[in-house]
Amino acid sequence: MKSQRFLAATLLAAVLVPGVEALAQATRNDYPNRPIRLVVAQSPGSSIDAMGRVVVTKMSELLGEQLVVDNRTGAGGTIGAAIVAHSEPDGYTLFGVATASQVIGPQLYKKLVTYDPFTDFAPISMFAVTDNVLVVNPATPFKTVKDLIAYAKSNPGKLNWSNAGAGFQSHLAGVLFTHKAGIEVLHVPYRGAGASLTAAIAGESLVTIVPAPSVMGHVRAGLLRALATGGDKRSPMAPEIPTIIESGVPGYVSTGWAGLAAPSKTSRAIQAKLYDTVVKTMRDRDTRATMSKLGAEPMATTPAEFAAVIKRDWNAFGDAIRVSGLTTN
Repeated sequence: MKSQRFLAATLLAAVLVPGVEALAQATRNDYPNRPIRLVVAQSPGSSIDAMGRVVVTKMSELLGEQLVVDNRTGAGGTIGAAIVAHSEPDGYTLFGVATASQVIGPQLYKKLVTYDPFTDFAPISMFAVTDNVLVVNPATPFKTVKDLIAYAKSNPGKLNWSNAGAGFQSHLAGVLFTHKAGIEVLHVPYRGAGASLTAAIAGESLVTIVPAPSVMGHVRAGLLRALATGGDKRSPMAPEIPTIIESGVPGYVSTGWAGLAAPSKTSRAIQAKLYDTVVKTMRDRDTRATMSKLGAEPMATTPAEFAAVIKRDWNAFGDAIRVSGLTTN
C-alpha cells in the first residue's frame, strides 16, 4: 500500500511540475505588458539618478515597455523605499536605484521606517559600483594619505573636513576613515554634495571623501587632488590612484553602489526576467561606456551577491553611525 501511495505521488508530481514550469514561463512571456514605475530615492540630476536613467534606456528597449523614473526623496531614502516595499508585488513598481543610502536611512530614522530593509525587498542585481574618492584642496601640502594623517595627528581638530550633511554617505565615510586612521578632524556638514565640494575647491574646507561620479571631473580639471579611493582594489576608472588600504589605513572599504530591487513577494519568474534583463543591459557596449563616463564601474551581480553587499554595508555604516555619535530616531 505504501509503495502504491509513493507511486501515485510520484506520478502526480510528474504531472504538476511541468504545469508549474509552464505557468512560470507564461508569466515571464506575459511580463511586462504595461509601463513599469522605477522609484529612485534621489533627486533628479544626481549621479545616482543619472546612472538609473542610463540603465532605464536599455532595459526599456529589451523589455518592450517603458520604465518610468519616479524620483521620491526624503528621510535618507526611506520614503522611496517604503513606496516600493508596500506596493503590489507584480513587477510594476521597482526600486530602480537601490543605493548604499538604503542601508543608512533605516538605521538613522528608525521611527519613520515602516518596512524591513532585508525581508521586504528582493535584490535583483547591482548594476554599478562607485568608489569613494578622498580628495584635498590642491593648495594643501598633502600629496599622500600618510601626509594627511601626519598633519591631522600634529594638529588635532584643526583640519576642516566637509561632507554633504550629517548622516549622509560622505559624512559616514569620512567618520569611518578618521576612526580607523586614529585622527581627530572637524567634520563640517553642508547642504548637499555640491556645496561640500564647492567648499573644498574654495579652500573653505581642506578635505572630503565623495563618490567618484561627483568628483572626478574636478580632479581632472585640477580643482581638487585625489589622494586615494575607498575600494578594496584600485578602481578601473582611475587605476593610477591608490586605495586607502594600500595607503596605510588597513581594513578601510567605502564604496557606493546602485542596483535594482523588487518587493520581496514578487514572483520568481518576474525576478528572473528582471535579472536577465539587467545582465543583458550591462553587457551592452553603449550602456557600459556611458556608465564609465559617469565614473561608475558597470557590472551585473547575482541576487545573492547583491544581498551580501547590502549586509556588509549595513554593518559597516552601522559602525560609522555609532562612532559618529549621531542620534537615531
